[in-house]
Amino acid sequence: MLTIRKGNDRGHADYGWLNTYHTFSFGDYVDPAHMGFSDLRVINDDRVQPGEGFGTHPHRDMEIITYVLEGALEHKDSMGNGSVIRYGDVQYMSAGTGVLHSEFNPSANEPVHLLQIWILPHERGGQPRYDQKHYPSAEKQGQWRLVASPEGQDASIAIRQDARLYARILSAGEQADYQPEAGRKAFLHVARGGVRINGQPLAEGDGVSVLQEEAIQMEATSDAEVLLFDLA
Repeated sequence: MLTIRKGNDRGHADYGWLNTYHTFSFGDYVDPAHMGFSDLRVINDDRVQPGEGFGTHPHRDMEIITYVLEGALEHKDSMGNGSVIRYGDVQYMSAGTGVLHSEFNPSANEPVHLLQIWILPHERGGQPRYDQKHYPSAEKQGQWRLVASPEGQDASIAIRQDARLYARILSAGEQADYQPEAGRKAFLHVARGGVRINGQPLAEGDGVSVLQEEAIQMEATSDAEVLLFDLA
């Protein structure tokens, strides 16, 4: 069963400095029908204007993954980490017992476009931790590139949940399949471009939850980039 979440139906707020869409309930946007999917709790599609960003704020008990699609994002946190992440970088912060961090667009003239993803951890508490890795586009072309997993398989980032995040870049007309293991769920987010999933058209910003499907069959209707979550 496929359940499509159209990008235009997501929660939306435009604060001038931040234009954001929420696939699932977040902040002032609350929709009981969209509180998450399995352990996937948040996909925020954010565009931050030059020189703007999120001041220092707290998190706890959440696995936070940031995937930059365009531009750059500067990160600082109470664990002593400081970095600038760009396209191809995947950043991970396990908030655990509590962490403070800030995120800013360091550019004077270019916006930054990013996806911030929250996954519920398998247990509360735990020492906060941080990781960041770069995945070149070539590693995401023609294959599902694992970028986060519970064991850190295949040079992916190790997270505290039975969830796997894959990224893939497709050229127009390219086909790709994915077969979830029996009993597992999947959620696919179209980060850019357009695809068909089991015959259903999806555009940039659209998502689809997948239950009890033997296979996900995808065809790119334009050059595209997609994220796929394999969930318990």
